[in-house]
Amino acid sequence: MERFVIIGAGAAGISAAQVLRDFRPKDVVTVISTDEKVHSRCMLHKYLGHERDAQGINFVGADFFEKNDIVHISCETVKRIDTAAKTVFFGESYSAPYDKLLIATGSGFFIPPIPHFREAPNVFGFRDLSDALKIDEAFAKGRRVFIVGSGLVGLDAASALCERGAEITIAEMAPRVMPLQTDDYAASVYQKVFEDHGCKFLLGIGASDAVVDEAGNITEVILSNGEHIPCDFIIMAAGVRPRIQIALDSGIAAERAIQVDGHLRTSVPDVYAAGDCTGLSGVWPDAMAQGKAAARNMAGVDEAYPKPYPFKNTSNFFGVTMLSVGRLDLTEGADILVHKTPTEYKKAIVKDGRLTGYLSLGDISNHGLYLHLIRNGIDISGKLDKIFRLTFADFYGINEKNGEFAYSV
Repeated sequence: MERFVIIGAGAAGISAAQVLRDFRPKDVVTVISTDEKVHSRCMLHKYLGHERDAQGINFVGADFFEKNDIVHISCETVKRIDTAAKTVFFGESYSAPYDKLLIATGSGFFIPPIPHFREAPNVFGFRDLSDALKIDEAFAKGRRVFIVGSGLVGLDAASALCERGAEITIAEMAPRVMPLQTDDYAASVYQKVFEDHGCKFLLGIGASDAVVDEAGNITEVILSNGEHIPCDFIIMAAGVRPRIQIALDSGIAAERAIQVDGHLRTSVPDVYAAGDCTGLSGVWPDAMAQGKAAARNMAGVDEAYPKPYPFKNTSNFFGVTMLSVGRLDLTEGADILVHKTPTEYKKAIVKDGRLTGYLSLGDISNHGLYLHLIRNGIDISGKLDKIFRLTFADFYGINEKNGEFAYSV
């Protein structure tokens, strides 16, 4: 009987646990997680906005661990891995031996070296349920919120809190909101809808210092232009870092992320890594795919990590829906095609006959096709005149011999 231990209960960790149980029904599978409950980080804003409770953002059933006979050790953080003894240590004096180990610790928020920001107790991230719980507690004491970063995480937090009556200021170093997912026009649409709901944006500017009270809490953020912004607490949403400290402390090769090979094996035998901590991708479906692939390899199946998804984000703020796929900033030497009506805005970036970036504001019903085209590098050079009306039928036909779909050029 083998012992499989998984550190982390996010997309990668939970996917791995399910696959290991399917492949190894009689072996011991243990999941150790810092948070008490499994949750989707993509749904944290629903919890913060009081639209759902903790179970409502759980992406597996409430009885997942019991039903699959998986040991779940919650509210514990692994402090050390003894790779020679094949044992992980957590809590004050607890340990768990393993035959195969998966590190799926995800990523965490990053606080830049701004004076007082790293020490202040009222500066929070927004990556985990524990973060949302802290923000909820802080909001009960004060409603003036300063958010650093206007990406998807920052706007998720802002949308949840402004619906609850918060006074929100959002600072963004880039000249537009959601700089990685939008262009100037799409950003202006989202900025206006947030401003209509009471949010204030400070674009192209950052924080340089802070005023603190006797408890060390930040009461005013000082901007790089000298302006003071009063606040009750701060949410850091300007960047993430793979959680790799446990690997570094245990002699597992890691620099900015945990280093893995094509089968998601680390530099130490019988230790694997999957999800955001590997730095391979920050996309939720990728984390799940990595977790599954790592688990199959741990179970003895020889399987390479599947090709990652292109950068993809969908958002829906105050009824304005947007899809962003691929890279919108790689425009040099590319064809840029735009379709704009009073209710829709679509943009395609095509380089060397391949779609490299796609943006849709409004109708995103056909997004699977554009994700597929970018992921597989399919030649669309003969179809640019109908780029925004494409369907799978434009690329796939029925094979007359076996009745299966086949790619057609």
